[in-house]
Amino acid sequence: MPRARKKIKLTWAELKNQRNALERFQLYLPTLQLKQQQLQMTIGQVWKESEKTLAGLRSVEARIAAYEPVFQDRAGVNMMEMSEPEKLRTSVKNMAGVRVPSFESVSFPSADYSLFGTPPWVDRALVDLREKSGLESRLAVLREQMALLQAELKKVLQRVNLFEKIIIPETSENIRRIRIALGDAMTAAVARAKIAKAKLEERDQRGRQEDGIS
Repeated sequence: MPRARKKIKLTWAELKNQRNALERFQLYLPTLQLKQQQLQMTIGQVWKESEKTLAGLRSVEARIAAYEPVFQDRAGVNMMEMSEPEKLRTSVKNMAGVRVPSFESVSFPSADYSLFGTPPWVDRALVDLREKSGLESRLAVLREQMALLQAELKKVLQRVNLFEKIIIPETSENIRRIRIALGDAMTAAVARAKIAKAKLEERDQRGRQEDGIS
């Protein structure tokens, strides 16, 4: 649906207002564009970190898969429970002007099982499972960062497009319309003044002629 054109006054005061507004908009737009660039760069950095974390996660999963045949025999040890994060620690930091969570660490429940009564692979499996859980937690935080940054970028892009494609062009067009209207008004005023002057001169001349006859 086309945007309705706002009615403006075709006056000198309105021309000044529109020029001032255009100046403000043109100063504000580069700030928005810089914000856009910062967000895009930051999103790129978070994406690289996410890919690195995902690669680490895939590597751990491959290690776990290598001894999967013996993994079914857990020797009475609930490794899945002990490899689930007990606590996820995050902080809040500012990234390109957006407050996002930042991964700090994960802690796990104590490994409560007999080191001598279980096969040696159990220790290695628990280490790998905990590393997997830690990487999954880190990846989840990075994805939350990405979601928040992308949401902010979407809003900034909408503002950039609004100023670039609508507000600045409309304000420039308003200035053009007002200048044309004021120019036409001045031309008309000059024309009226000339006509009035010509009529006045004609009347004066006619008066002088009448005075000469009499």
